[in-house]
Amino acid sequence: MENKKRYNIKNILLGTLWVLLGAGSIVLLVAAVNKKDTKKCRGIEVNISGVSNNFFIDKADVLKIINHFAGAGAVGKPIADFDLVKMESALKKDVWIKEAEMFFDNNEVLQVAVAEREPIARVFTPGGNTFYIDNTTKMLPLSEKFSARVPVFTGFPSEARILTKPDSSLLGDIRDLSTQIQADSFLMAMIDQVDITSQRTFEMVPKIGNQVIVFGDASDAAAKFRKLKLFYKKVMLQMGWSKYSIINLQYKNQVVAKIRGKDDVSSDSLRTIQMMDIIAANAARWTEDSIHAVMQEERKENDSSMIQQSIERDDAAYSPDTNEEPKPQEKLGAAPVIPKPVTPAPAKPVAKPAARPSAKLPVKPAPPKKVAPQKPKPAAAKPKAVMPKKNDY
Repeated sequence: MENKKRYNIKNILLGTLWVLLGAGSIVLLVAAVNKKDTKKCRGIEVNISGVSNNFFIDKADVLKIINHFAGAGAVGKPIADFDLVKMESALKKDVWIKEAEMFFDNNEVLQVAVAEREPIARVFTPGGNTFYIDNTTKMLPLSEKFSARVPVFTGFPSEARILTKPDSSLLGDIRDLSTQIQADSFLMAMIDQVDITSQRTFEMVPKIGNQVIVFGDASDAAAKFRKLKLFYKKVMLQMGWSKYSIINLQYKNQVVAKIRGKDDVSSDSLRTIQMMDIIAANAARWTEDSIHAVMQEERKENDSSMIQQSIERDDAAYSPDTNEEPKPQEKLGAAPVIPKPVTPAPAKPVAKPAARPSAKLPVKPAPPKKVAPQKPKPAAAKPKAVMPKKNDY
């Protein structure tokens, strides 16, 4: 019984001791807090962090927000006058501040840690509006303090601040492509801008050369960029920067390039119908003109043949070296007929046909040469001249 009583007294004493220690700690803590609250702010330190140290918000902007809650001249005021929770919320409302944290250190100095939003792409809309986006696809306004060197995307289809689901997905694709471009120094130096097509695919414009890089959608972006780099290093450096007009990366495991000047020529259906209507409307006129031109050409050929035949007949009629009777000429006014060639008899000499006259003027036959008369042999009879009949004309 005595041991039991001693054990109970010991437990009571230990419990009382722990209670006194707890109460003392609380008293000391409260006293410390009260003492700290009575102290005054000795200074403010602002630390701004960013991925590339692109400071779109500076220390003056942060101090302006702090002074708005603590009053002008925050340094020197009691620490109890600072509502750190409201100050952090006010800092986070700034579009360029991603995270904010504030506390007083042991030296009564207010520490302000700010994480700045980092723009990763600049986007242009067809209406001329422009904005940045960060890695969370949050739209950020332009800043007068700094201009970020980031990839440029043009043709974003929406002008609204609250985006639809397809537009938000497109911003995600822009973020992914821009991140990969910035991660590669070659791509960052080569790609000038990225155009967004009406099908929500991407076409890239390089800084060197005059090509269009058809990228397609953002799927398999890493593989497409590898193919593009390999094509530039293995092909473009040898063939020249102006050899190709289109470089297509949409096909798997290959790059399809079109040589400049040999691109496929295509027309839309409306233009094709218009061209067919024009051809149908002019077909009759073209046929008539063609027939008329052929008839004129044949008439010219026949006239030339007639002139040639006339010259040949005249040469044969007045040649003193032949005894052959001249052939009858065509009647004036009759339709021109091209005579069929007649094979001459082997015993009789045949006069060679004269060269075909030019289309300018008919060539007059040369006058017959004068030949000195020869004395006839006594045994031979003197040849008689045969005149053509009237009906032969």
